[in-house]
Amino acid sequence: MSDGAFTVFLVDDDAGVLKALSRVLRSRGYEVRPYASPQAFLADHDPAAPGCAVFDVAMPGLDGLALQHALTADGAQRPVIFITGKGDVPTSVRAMKAGAVDFLTKPVNDTVLLEAIGRAKKKDAESRKLHAELSAIHAKLITLTPREREVLGHVVAGRLNKQIAGDLGTVEKTIKVHRSRMMEKLGVRTVADLVRMAEKAGISV
Repeated sequence: MSDGAFTVFLVDDDAGVLKALSRVLRSRGYEVRPYASPQAFLADHDPAAPGCAVFDVAMPGLDGLALQHALTADGAQRPVIFITGKGDVPTSVRAMKAGAVDFLTKPVNDTVLLEAIGRAKKKDAESRKLHAELSAIHAKLITLTPREREVLGHVVAGRLNKQIAGDLGTVEKTIKVHRSRMMEKLGVRTVADLVRMAEKAGISV
């Protein structure tokens, strides 16, 4: 089975490690992009490409944890696996708290690495699916008029049409029209679906 659409970004200042890991991953069908420095990776990185990153922890200039932070600060949600020649508990704890998929010690066992990349692939797919869903929701939300957006907030808060009309200083019939148009634009039929959509979009009530 080929995983050509899924790219593994390798960053390690040890040329031997880059070569060995690249060979293992390519033999399993993965697209591999090796980098000898964090700076080279950041200059070339494409957040839109499905994949995960494998970072060496100890690198000159910018270590693996700092590189992960730089990625996150830039808005990228790339799953990261750390590898290190001298693992220590505090560093591994910091890495896992920062969202790392795994923290592996060199020499890295091929099976263990491939299992970690399998988890990273699943995490990346889930993240991209959620991002696509949120983008679709926001694309629908921007089609609402200011009044329809107001009605949305009141409906999600559990207010009845009559109550919303009183809150907004209008009549119930007008609220029914706004509510119908709003739900049609958002592609939902029930209040329960509307509430779930609002929760995903982070709409507070």
